Amino acid sequence: MEHSFLLACFIFLSAAVIVVPFAKATGLGSVLGYLLAGIIIGPYGLGFVTDPETILHFSEFGVVMMLFLIGLELQVRELWSMRNKLFGLGLPQVLITALVLAIIGYLASMPWQSAVIMGLGLALSSTAIVLKIIEERGIMATNTGRSAFSVLLLQDIAVIPILAIIPLLALPELAGHAPTDDGHGPAAATEGGWQVAAKTALVFASMYLSGRYLLRPVMRFIAKSGVREIFTALSLLLVVAAALLMEWINVSAALGAFMVGMILADSEYRHELESDIEPFKGLLLGLFFISVGMSVEFSVLLNNPLLIASMVAGLALIKLIILWGLGTIFRFHIADRMLFAIILAQGGEFGFVLFQFATASGALLPEHADLLNVTVAISMVITPILILIYDRLLAPKMVRDTQTEREPDDISVRNRVIVLGYGRFGQIVTRLITAQGFEATLIDHDPEQIDLVKRFDTKVFFGDARRTDLLAAAGAHEAQILIIAIHNPNTVTEIAAMVKKHFPHITILARARDRNHAHELMGVGVTDFVRDTFHSGLQLGIKALVALGYEEHRAYRLAKTFARHDIKMLHEAYEIKDDEEAMIGHARTAKELLAQVMESDLVDLDPANATNWTSDKNPDDIERENKARSQE
Repeated sequence: MEHSFLLACFIFLSAAVIVVPFAKATGLGSVLGYLLAGIIIGPYGLGFVTDPETILHFSEFGVVMMLFLIGLELQVRELWSMRNKLFGLGLPQVLITALVLAIIGYLASMPWQSAVIMGLGLALSSTAIVLKIIEERGIMATNTGRSAFSVLLLQDIAVIPILAIIPLLALPELAGHAPTDDGHGPAAATEGGWQVAAKTALVFASMYLSGRYLLRPVMRFIAKSGVREIFTALSLLLVVAAALLMEWINVSAALGAFMVGMILADSEYRHELESDIEPFKGLLLGLFFISVGMSVEFSVLLNNPLLIASMVAGLALIKLIILWGLGTIFRFHIADRMLFAIILAQGGEFGFVLFQFATASGALLPEHADLLNVTVAISMVITPILILIYDRLLAPKMVRDTQTEREPDDISVRNRVIVLGYGRFGQIVTRLITAQGFEATLIDHDPEQIDLVKRFDTKVFFGDARRTDLLAAAGAHEAQILIIAIHNPNTVTEIAAMVKKHFPHITILARARDRNHAHELMGVGVTDFVRDTFHSGLQLGIKALVALGYEEHRAYRLAKTFARHDIKMLHEAYEIKDDEEAMIGHARTAKELLAQVMESDLVDLDPANATNWTSDKNPDDIERENKARSQE
């Protein structure tokens, strides 16, 4: 393009600011928003940016930074703790999917080199989309969430060797057109094998030794200087230096950036580096996705609608079958197995990286790359639709089918207390109760969790607590208290409604996700509930008041007053929860009343007025605490 670099930056950033928030608001996600922005401003859209060199510049910088950040967040001990799922789920998924797709590509008359690249690129899933789904559904701590994350992690690691082998798969007819100044062109062939081997060994050894013995003292020296932004400059300097070294030995610059990231990941300054780089992370990746969107020939979809549709459907179907099979081997519940397969069934952003790099390396025809890029983008778009189909149509039926997959345990014990859900929340409740000599019947629906606590001599029965017959078998007709400690708010509400109908005598104590969920529980007749983070937030608030100079007893009293007022307001808000204007007015009133209540409580806490509390502190505490409040 003939415009200045600053104008190019202005166009890129303007497109991101305008398009990406709209894409997020409509549920498409930020990654697809960046792709859409690139399509709009690119040569096949409005044509604001048309120079391929500009596109390549942003793309390469984005790839290098992406791999650096992956390396920075990856530590050897994290890999080791996840080794079973990494190599038992992730590695077979990548290899089997790549093999099947490569065979299909070869049978479709693609060169075998291009077919291999297609299989490897399409075997990857979208880290951004999958992690967002896991976060929104709150399933990271579940077997499904952990397994999906392990697959994504293995895929991210696999990108490194895939990038390294792509130049070796260059097509003979394209070899003469591959770039010669990027470290992957024919220029490498002018050196002898021993020279290349010697240079490679020298570079990798120097990087390792520098990271081991030189990097930490340098970072320590910079830390003592007190100039924080130099850490960011140092990290960028290392990335650029490593990329230059990799180009010198004709290896992917992204590999060098990844190695630097791994070196910094083991440093005691890792978290400070992450906090310095974090503001740039999303923007850098966003610029890369914009450049990918610019390079996608949108006309390909209009010219080949049936071909693209069959490629998207075929990709999703093949991945679903393979992931379903792996889930079966690992004995996932049938519903979890389907969710695991669906959330990983799309193509991923690293596919764009590989296809673009393969085209530049002369290993993939541009027309093939265009088809594959469009296929990946559309597969990412349809993922939310597949999730919706799963939630509305498949999950309800599959949950019922789990009854035939594993029968619930025979619950022969009878206790006054039944606890549903034995995760972190349920364990805390149960330990408090059993420490006082009460026995509790524990029920959970996660076989992995049950096997884990079994090692600690804790008996937890397997079963779906949404089944009336299961609760009856557990002695719900005779029990006094039912504690619902399950993390999924929809499941908690469903169980509470069912228990109220079939076991009306039992006292329900429920776990609520937030205020809205608390109102849902009140709607089905549950009055005894605890919000997940409410009391932990109060405890932290107490510590904050003490740190600000308040006497500890007074801080606890104020927290108790705040809690009493908040619970009162929660119940009042339930009566008007369907009236938005009334809710807004009530929130304002509640804020004013809280200030009055807290001020009144401060007066009551004056030792001259106290009749129901004692303190070992002298009257100067009040003056000291008032002074602390006045310093806000």
